[in-house]
Order: sequence, then C-alpha cells, then structure tokens
Amino acid sequence: MASAGQRKGKKDDNGIGTAIDFVLSNARLVLGVGGAAMLGIATLAVKRMYDRAISAPSSPTRLSQSGKRSWEEPNWLGSSSRLLTQDMKTSLSRSLQTLPTDPSAADPDFFRPTKPKPSAKRSQVELKKSRLRLSLQEKLFAYYRRKVAIPADEQARAKQAAVDICAELRSFLRAKLPDMPLRDMYLSGSLYDDLQVVTADHIQLIVPLMLEQNLWSCIPGEDTIMNIPGFYLVRRENPEYFPRGSSYWDRCVVGGYLSPKAVADTFEKVVAGSINWPAIGSLLDYVIRPAAPPADLTLEVQYDPDRRLFIDFLPSLTLGDIILVARPHRLAQNDNLWRLSLRPAETARLRALDQCDSGCRCLCLKIFKAVCKSNPALAHLTASQLTNVILHLSQEESNWSQDMLADRFLQALKGLIGYLEAGVLPSALNPKVNLFSELTPEEVDELGYTLYSSLSEPEVLLQT
Repeated sequence: MASAGQRKGKKDDNGIGTAIDFVLSNARLVLGVGGAAMLGIATLAVKRMYDRAISAPSSPTRLSQSGKRSWEEPNWLGSSSRLLTQDMKTSLSRSLQTLPTDPSAADPDFFRPTKPKPSAKRSQVELKKSRLRLSLQEKLFAYYRRKVAIPADEQARAKQAAVDICAELRSFLRAKLPDMPLRDMYLSGSLYDDLQVVTADHIQLIVPLMLEQNLWSCIPGEDTIMNIPGFYLVRRENPEYFPRGSSYWDRCVVGGYLSPKAVADTFEKVVAGSINWPAIGSLLDYVIRPAAPPADLTLEVQYDPDRRLFIDFLPSLTLGDIILVARPHRLAQNDNLWRLSLRPAETARLRALDQCDSGCRCLCLKIFKAVCKSNPALAHLTASQLTNVILHLSQEESNWSQDMLADRFLQALKGLIGYLEAGVLPSALNPKVNLFSELTPEEVDELGYTLYSSLSEPEVLLQT
C-alpha cells in the first residue's frame, strides 16, 4: 500500500511537473521573455510549496538546536493546515486584485507599436515652430540689410544738404523779416533719429513761433464741440486790454483763434515766392525748387544726380509744456486745429528702452516702416502708429534681445491687426488720443485685410 501510495504520489508529481514544464516552455511565445521569467518564478514557488506540503510530517515542526527554523523552510511551514490555507487564499486574493480587468489592457497590446505621447507631439510642434521662427529671423535680418538700412554716406550727404538749406533760410528771414518773432530753427525727423528707411529722402525743418504767454491759451480738442483728442485750438486772450495788433501773429487769427493754415500761408509766400532758390542752389551745387502741389511748404532738393531730399517746413509753437505743430487733421474740416506733437517724446522713449537692454525695438520699427513704405496697400500707416504699437508691446514683453526679433515682429503684427479690428490705437503717451482717428472705415478695413492675409505667411510682406 505504501509503495502504491508512493507510486501514485510520484505519478501525480510527474503530471504536475509535466504541466508546469509545458506552461513554461510556451510562456515565452505568449508573454515574451520578461513575462515568461515572472511566470516561471511564480510557478517554481508554487511547486516547492506543493512538494513540502505533501512531504511534511504530521507532527509539529521541530526546531533546530538554536531554537530557530531552518533558512530552507518557509515561514508558514509550522502552521496548521487551516492557517496555511488562509494565508494562501489571502496571497491569491491580493494577486488577483492586481490583474487587469479591462480587455484593452490584455497582452496583445504589448505587441502593438508604441504611440507617441502627447508631450512628444508637443515637442515636435515646438520644434517645428522654432525652425519657422529661425527661418523668419534670418529673412528679417536679410531684408534689413538688403532693403531697410541706408548707407552711411547717403545719410551724411542728405543731412548736410538739409543743414545748408536751413542756414540759407535762417539768414534770409533775419534779413528780410527781422520783426517776425521766431526762435532758432532746427532740423528734426527720422533722418536725424536714425529711424529713416529705404532712402534718405525727407526731413523736417521746425520753425518755432514766439508767442506772448498772456495773449494766447490752449484749448484741448476733446473740450470742444469737435471732440478730437490730440488737437488743440489756440485762442487769442484779453482782446479788451491788448487789442488786435498787439501781437505779430494777430494777422493770422481767424474767428478769435490762431489759424495754422494762415501761419503756413505766410511762410509759403516767403519760401515759395520771395527766395531765389535757383540762385541759392547753384551756389550750393544743388538743384532746389518748391515741391509740386499738394505738398505745402516743401522744398525738393536734388543733391546728387540720382538722389532727392524733401524738406518740410513745419511751424511750431510752445505754450507751457504743450508743443503744437501746424499740421492739420486729415479728415476734419476745421482749419484752426493745431496738432499735439508727440513724435519727439515717442522716439525718445523707444530709443531709451533699447539703450537700457540693447533691444531690437528700433530695428523692428524700421522693418515695419520699410514694409509699409514699399507696399502701397499699407501706405496709410504712419511712423507714429507703428511706434506706438511697439511701445505698447514693450509694456507686455521685457525680453527684446536680437534673438527675439522674429517673435516680437509677429507679436507686433498681431497686435496691429487687433488694433485695426477694434478701430482704436491709443497713444502710449496720451491714452485719450486715438491714432486711427484720421483713417476712414474703408482704409481701416483695407489695412486689416492686407495684414491679416499675411499673418499665415509673414514672409510675403518682405517680398515687396
């Protein structure tokens, strides 16, 4: 009987071993190398448990002489069959809880190709954007060198011609009109601020009027019936104590206000009708003539065979801390409006910001100016509007290093489109002033459409 039991046990043992060997031999085909290894370890542990269970004596386990169990025996070897079964059930239960229950998490997914993670997709998109930005950066710098920058010798020649004309005009006015109260004339504009682009072809000659502070006062345009911020009326004061004729500029008063148009007409008679510009031009080796209409108070100077310079005479006045120029509103029909001069302060702020951090604001502005100058559809955009777009962006972005030119160019482009969509571009120095107030709705739509069409491919703007 005992031998029969031993043969039966051995037969059962061989059957289990055979099954285990079969499972292990085929596990690698199903689970792969890693899964087969884990299954083999688990199966070996179960088989050893089974072997010890069938060969353990019925009596309690004897301890070694040291009173401790042998390291070859498992911790639960001396436990009763009930405790053994409970421990095994607990271990089995915990193992089952860790198995996946979703069919989609089964082993077949192990053989599927790994899908890129969302972070990997984001990195690819960012890499593509980075390459596009670098490409645009290179094109912007190439465009600046090819189209925007003016050779230094051309700038020097244009400035010298303007200085010569200014000196001649100053001498003539002092000799022929000594009673005209004027301060010293000076040259101004983008050519002197190193912000002119493409060609050195225009400059402003500022002619400051000298006004009596007790006879004139400024009225903001928003306080008038016209409600135009950024413009002023210059009213004649105290006529009962200082009658008409007390001031030289009373001859230019229209309806109780100093008229910029009347002042400009006075200078036009002098500049265009009284000065012998051909004789002065031959003396200076220039060809000088008044510019054709509609350009008022403008001289055309040919200082080289293929180069021309336009000099705008711009009467100006200062009352307190307010500086006004005789440049009328483009759409308003009132001839008594003087324009608030913001350009010098805007340019000074822009240059100061660039000097603080060696930024690319002026470079970005010059590229935009060249694009607008070369594209007839964008001709209505002025340097002041573009300057204020960059000043607003400077309040939002602090990094204006040369490496960020492409990013800032695109941001300025999007910002300009947003301002056109709203129809309002507030001045960075005087938020009450809307710099789009002199554009018609049709012009705003055309500008917005042209810029929006180029947003997906900004390089198109650099091809003009």
